[in-house]
Amino acid sequence: MAEKKTKEIKDQENQEETLLEEREDDKDWAKNEIAEFSGKYIKAVGRRKRAVAQVRLYEKGKGIIMVNGLRAAQYFPNEGFSIVTQPLKVTGHLRDFNFSVITKGGGKSGQVEAVRLGISRALLSLDPATKEALKVNDFLTRDPRQVERKKPGLRKARKKPQWSKR
Repeated sequence: MAEKKTKEIKDQENQEETLLEEREDDKDWAKNEIAEFSGKYIKAVGRRKRAVAQVRLYEKGKGIIMVNGLRAAQYFPNEGFSIVTQPLKVTGHLRDFNFSVITKGGGKSGQVEAVRLGISRALLSLDPATKEALKVNDFLTRDPRQVERKKPGLRKARKKPQWSKR
C-alpha cells in the first residue's frame, strides 16, 4: 500500500513539473528569437501612477517584447508578462509585431500597466479596427488614480495622530 502511495505522489509531482514546464514555455516562447528593432516604427506612451512607458511598435516582427534591454518575461516575472500581452491576445496580434519599451519611474505594477496602455495605444494607431476590442476590455483607459500627498500635521495623507482627551 505504501508503494502505491509513493507511486501516486511521484505521478502527481511529474504532472506538476510538466505543467510548470508548459507555463514556462508559454512565457518564453520568444526566448530564442533574435530581436530586430530597425526600420519604421510607431511610438506610443503609456502612464500609470508615477510610471511612464515609451513603446515602439515594429511591424513584421516575431512577437518579441523588450523592456529596458531585457525580455518582458524577465523584466516582469509572474503575472506581469501576461498583463503586458493582454492587448495582443485580444486583438490576435500576439506574434505579429516586435516591441521596444523604455519604462521609468514608479514600481513594477505601475510599469506593467503603463506598458499595457502603451502597447494598446500603439496597436490602435496602427489599426483603428482594433479600437472596439481594446475599449471593451478597458485597455485604452488611463487609470487616473494617484497617490495623495501628505499634509502637514498628519501622519500620512489622511491619518491623524491619536486624539487624547486630556
